[in-house]
Amino acid sequence: MTTHEETSKSAKVLYRPVGMVSSVVGGLLASMIFRKFWQRTAPGDQSDPPTALNTEYPLRQILIAAVIQGALYSLVKTVIDRAGARMFQRWTGEWPGN
Repeated sequence: MTTHEETSKSAKVLYRPVGMVSSVVGGLLASMIFRKFWQRTAPGDQSDPPTALNTEYPLRQILIAAVIQGALYSLVKTVIDRAGARMFQRWTGEWPGN
């Protein structure tokens, strides 16, 4: 059973810049991880990941890349957001969410 802590308005307001920065960092990190992953696993000499408008890639490969990129982005963002919230809680004594 978990306890549900109420978050003060001031904690939510103070956390906003932290959350924004962590989102940007998470997006950049996820992008770097995906690019490295694609470079190592892509068939042939396709070092750049495909995008929806690339005609040299078949649709199947574009969709697979999109699913992998989305999953990596979500995973990295969740880890970074959770770590940021925990650090914020250690510094302020309040959980920034809910």
